[in-house]
Amino acid sequence: MMKKFLIALGGFAFSGAVALVHAQATPTAPAAAPVAELQAGFVKSVRGNVQLLSSAGTPRAASAGDALTAVDRIVTGPDSSAAVVLRDDTTLVVGPSSRLDLKEFHFNATTHEGGVLVSLLRGSMRMITGLIGKANPDAIRVETQTATIGIRGTDFIVQTDGQP
Repeated sequence: MMKKFLIALGGFAFSGAVALVHAQATPTAPAAAPVAELQAGFVKSVRGNVQLLSSAGTPRAASAGDALTAVDRIVTGPDSSAAVVLRDDTTLVVGPSSRLDLKEFHFNATTHEGGVLVSLLRGSMRMITGLIGKANPDAIRVETQTATIGIRGTDFIVQTDGQP
């Protein structure tokens, strides 16, 4: 009796393992985009109080190494700053008491084609353009409350008081 029970139990275990392997090998949903495609860049360094806000408005404290998506907002407190590196090696340094929206970022690592649109709502920002700016300077744009800036250089600083 015990031998039949163990054989039956072993059969169930084997068929369960086969079903699990089959379920893992047969995708039921389309494959998601690679994580690197969803990630615009990462936070390189943080000093003081820096928050990242998702497109849904959910705030989280920023830390070095955090992923940045193409629609995140960076908010720095007084005496605070953050450095962000995008996938094309563009570097953004956000100064104290600033609000910066990364409104658009897309980049093809093979062709170096892409685009960057940032909106400086308040405070200051330094940008050192990466591969997108070198391949197509017109693809880099910075908005402020009163102007949209087309970038022709590779290293610049923008400051705004947030008042139109």
